[in-house]
Amino acid sequence: MKLSMPRFDQAPVLVVGDVMLDRYWHGGTSRISPEAPVPVVKVEQIEDRPGGAANVALNIAALGAPASLVGVTGDDEAADSLSNSLKGAGVRALFQRIAHQPTIVKLRVMSRHQQLLRIDFEEPFATDALALGTQVDDLLEGIKVLVLSDYGKGALKNHQALIQAARAKNIPVLADPKGKDFTIYRGASLLTPNLSEFETIVGGCADEHELVSKGAALMHDLELGALLVTRGEHGMTLLRPDHPALHLPARAREVFDVTGAGDTVISTLAAAIAAGEELPHAVALANLAAGIVVGKLGTAAISAPELRRAIQREEGSERGVLGLEQLVLAVADARAHNERIVFTNGCFDILHAGHVTYLEQARAQGDRLIVAVNDDASVSRLKGPGRPINSVDRRMAVLAGLGAVDWVISFPEGTPENLLREVKPDVLVKGGDYGIDQVVGADIVTAYGGTVKVLGLVENSSTTAIVEKIRSR
Repeated sequence: MKLSMPRFDQAPVLVVGDVMLDRYWHGGTSRISPEAPVPVVKVEQIEDRPGGAANVALNIAALGAPASLVGVTGDDEAADSLSNSLKGAGVRALFQRIAHQPTIVKLRVMSRHQQLLRIDFEEPFATDALALGTQVDDLLEGIKVLVLSDYGKGALKNHQALIQAARAKNIPVLADPKGKDFTIYRGASLLTPNLSEFETIVGGCADEHELVSKGAALMHDLELGALLVTRGEHGMTLLRPDHPALHLPARAREVFDVTGAGDTVISTLAAAIAAGEELPHAVALANLAAGIVVGKLGTAAISAPELRRAIQREEGSERGVLGLEQLVLAVADARAHNERIVFTNGCFDILHAGHVTYLEQARAQGDRLIVAVNDDASVSRLKGPGRPINSVDRRMAVLAGLGAVDWVISFPEGTPENLLREVKPDVLVKGGDYGIDQVVGADIVTAYGGTVKVLGLVENSSTTAIVEKIRSR
């Protein structure tokens, strides 16, 4: 299955559900309490992150999709912290604030990247289901996906009213379920239980065959459009009526913390479906995103650059020969990761030791090296008849195989000035004996604050000399 990055900016999603605040107390431990055999944590940092349905909305916004959130909180400091965090992330948050009840807070005491203790502050909310339903109905216009993020905390009182309101407007409904009664999600477009939640409803599954069989029965009974069972280290299984089961392996390289992984899955699914992706593609993207988030500490959102880079790695395009559109996206992702972009150009007709040394020196000027290569026609204009010896495809393939080179692109003009204007590298590098003011494109790069460097050439290394030597024999 070939993956690509969806247009998330055109994918508005509405999330309704149980919002909570994930609060972290970070500090060092150097002694055991004299009062009890427990570590003493000296709190040095307090960190607040949106959790539950708020984390789902935050993840959607982090991918670049317009996100709205409806939920229930107390009328307190924790609710203010949630509102401020979500507003800062671009989420439109509309809370039903209930006085004299606390906003749900999950307090985690952390030391040396380890969770020592979790303390929950929560009471069931007396939600005004009618008012919440009216609020949601008013927001559905223009929304492409509705997400029910259910943690069983009381925000969602009438699931069916919300599902039917969305279906009446042909809006897909994705539900992340909780509890022992899945009938409340009847008619949902997609249900996303984890394996434990699924087996609570259908009974234990000895193997994948039994999982698929029981999942099919559940879809039929609840009139579901599809069922996605997340299975931890065993990946995910997507079930759809009249389609073979789709099993996707887990993508995590190293599992550090599974907090919020389910939120990441449903948020990526929702944004991808809202962007027009087919369900199998959306599930594959969600699987990649889950593999990223479990490698982070605590509740965390996945950014668009992180997901795009994972897609590039999956498709083998993280390095190598790229087109202009791919290169622009790759550079944007690199910059999002605070990487410094280096650019050089040339014919590179017959690659020799001088080229290799020069490219290694160029790469040392930053984190990513782009090599722009003259196409065959422009080499002929520059070097004369009979050149190039090697076609542009072959020259780019050899360059892409060098460890110092990240991306290779060709250009048809005599100079790379158009490419420089598009890519805007941080450093323009050229080899030779001339001054910086003689480097083609130097004025373009310095105009936007970039750096131009001239590196010396390795002596007795010349493509032209190699060609003449071969021809003279």
